Amino acid sequence: MINDKAILVGVDGSHASYKATWWAANYAKHAGLTLQIVCAYSLPSYAAVSFDATYTAMGDDNAAHSDAQEILSKAKAIADEQGVEAATLIVTGDPASVFVELSRNYNLIVIGNRGKGGLAERLLGTTSSSLPAYAYCPIVVVPYTDDEGNPMHLNNTITKVAVGSDESKWGIKALEIAADFAATWDAELDVISAVPKMQGVDGDQGVMDAFKEDLDVRVSPILEKYPNLKLNKSVVPGSAVDALTKASHTHDVVVVGSRGRGGFTGLLFGSTSQGLLQHAVNPVYVVPRKYVEAAETRLDTVPSSPAEVPTKPIDDISGVEEVSVPTAGIEQAHDIESAIDPLHKS
Repeated sequence: MINDKAILVGVDGSHASYKATWWAANYAKHAGLTLQIVCAYSLPSYAAVSFDATYTAMGDDNAAHSDAQEILSKAKAIADEQGVEAATLIVTGDPASVFVELSRNYNLIVIGNRGKGGLAERLLGTTSSSLPAYAYCPIVVVPYTDDEGNPMHLNNTITKVAVGSDESKWGIKALEIAADFAATWDAELDVISAVPKMQGVDGDQGVMDAFKEDLDVRVSPILEKYPNLKLNKSVVPGSAVDALTKASHTHDVVVVGSRGRGGFTGLLFGSTSQGLLQHAVNPVYVVPRKYVEAAETRLDTVPSSPAEVPTKPIDDISGVEEVSVPTAGIEQAHDIESAIDPLHKS
């Protein structure tokens, strides 16, 4: 059921999660990866905190299981529309902890953001338990709306990728992955280095020049590996979150590293006014701390390959069940796709 060429996408019946399914299926098709879809719920209050809709009586496991299957059926139809055959899973219990354990077994996990409650809130709600900070594989967070509530359009083809890079191992790994991602799509890559405001040195040309020199050093091996990659470098003063949030308006994907506690976690989550995941208008590709540390164990690190993270048999992860569900009708899939992205063209 699990293999090293699989993407996992989480759904809860919300438009945000169906949009994440569309993105995951589109990427899986392009990259030649398999797709698996998981629906999570918890009892006795699944209707309030797990599914993004009104369902039958709380505490009824049979009803919850049936609802999960219906959600998976619709998500499977969206994947089918992309030409991707998807396997389906149901998770019961606390989704945050289960998804962290599942992340040992996948190349990538995709989740939707800005749904009203539901799975997004459970997986992105707090820094201490958030999936992007603690997963063993990279996470892509797909926004559903902008800050004004307008549904965001996702392109079928990725043409521009931005990455936030610094001299840390997390920043370097994010740069490597972003370069590989951009090369896979034959996309343009913009590498952004932010110079934080420091008392007494704001706007100092010497500081800016030093950051530019450091960026040149980091980018040099990337250009050697990908000689045909169109790569742009920029050093900008001020907040990294501001720079990357701004970049999300003009790029199809923004890549960033996460140190876990502290560091870029503040950039990813932070307060309502600061968090990148809360304000980005295109998908954010997060390279978690555990993934970077695992990659360090490889003698020959290849960004597009899984890091050396020990997999965990599904039987050893409590609450995970593989299920077979029928695919919803093509008309229903079209209705969902029109609702989540009116500008989308198959």
